[in-house]
This record gives sequence, structure tokens and C-alpha cells, in this order.
Amino acid sequence: MERRCILLVEDNPDDVELTLRALREHHMVNDIVVARDGAEALDYLFGQGAHAGRDTSELPAVVLLDLNLPKIGGLEVLKQVRATPLTKFLPVVILTSSKEDQDMVNSYELRCNSYVRKPVDLVEFTKAVKQLGIYWLLVNEPLPRRSWARPSG
Repeated sequence: MERRCILLVEDNPDDVELTLRALREHHMVNDIVVARDGAEALDYLFGQGAHAGRDTSELPAVVLLDLNLPKIGGLEVLKQVRATPLTKFLPVVILTSSKEDQDMVNSYELRCNSYVRKPVDLVEFTKAVKQLGIYWLLVNEPLPRRSWARPSG
């Protein structure tokens, strides 16, 4: 079974550290790539900028995407991910502290796979990240990559 990475797109260093610690504590051994803004996330996914030459056929198992990001916001990242055949079926989980209902509506309109509000409580945050890791890395059955490029109809 191939071991794919998790792409964590998060600008808050505390949330990055908590997420990494929660995944490590629960033995999620997959590599975790951290992008600290939306532009870096897109560069990683599309193999451009600082990530030029990266093998873009190796996509993350899941993207954990914050909405409130510098440079390019999370919703714009999601829009670009869904607009490109390479990434249109890539699992994207919005992991945000936003309490705005419109952010949730916009995220689902752009076809996020899940929307999770970051719990404020440390224990609850750790539990939420653990559950996300278990589901997207162990339980979810991903769509085979060879079927991503097929025309819909």
C-alpha cells in the first residue's frame, strides 16, 4: 500500500505544532508537508515556484486547508484545486477557526470534502485531528487516479 503524505495548509505556528503533535501521538506515520500560505500550497500541488520539479503525480492523501491564509485565501486555493484535472478529486478538508456560516456554504459550493471547525479546547482539537487522520488515511477509499482524467457525462 502506498504511503501518501498529508498537506497541511496553515499559517498559525501553534496550530501547525498542535496538528503535527496530534498526528504523531496517534502514530500517523505519513509524511506531513506544511504550507504556510495559499500560494505555497498551490506551488506544492502544481510543482511550481519553490516546488518546481516535484513529481506532481504524487499527490497528498488529503489536504487539511485553513481558510484565513496570507497571500491566497483558502477558498481561492480550493477553487484552483477543483478547476484543475490533476487535483479536481483530491480530498480537501477545511480545518478552520471561522465561525462564519457563509464560509461553510462557500466551501461546500466549491466541493470541499468536509468542513471542520477547529475546537478551541486542546484535548478536543487533538481528538479531531486524530479522527481526521484515521478517516482520510486508513478508512477512506480514494478514487483511483486513472479515473480522474475521464470526461464526466
